[in-house]
Amino acid sequence: MDSNSTLSTKINDLKEEGYTVDFKLTENALECNNQSSYSENDFIVDKVYRFEGMSNPSDNSILYAITTEDGKKGILVDGYGVSGGQTSKSIQEKLNLSLNR
Repeated sequence: MDSNSTLSTKINDLKEEGYTVDFKLTENALECNNQSSYSENDFIVDKVYRFEGMSNPSDNSILYAITTEDGKKGILVDGYGVSGGQTSKSIQEKLNLSLNR
C-alpha cells in the first residue's frame, strides 16, 4: 500500500473497483442496508488495509473489501485493537484470518 494512502482515499479507490455496499458488523453477522445479513460462511474478504492514527491509538482502523455469496461487493470499516468491533467469535476469527494473508 502506498504510504500516502488515507482511509478515505482507499475507500474511494475500492468504490471505483465496484465495492459499493457499506457493511456493518452486528453481534453475529455482517449486515448491509439493514436488509441482508451474512454469517461467516456467506462472504469472503478480498482485501485488507490497516491505517494507524498519527497521534492517537484510538484512531487505528481497518478496511475490508468483501464479496458476499450472492455477489454483493462492499466495504467494512472497523477499529482494531481495543477499538475493534464487538461481534461473534466466528465472525471475528474470519476477519482476523484475513489479516494474516
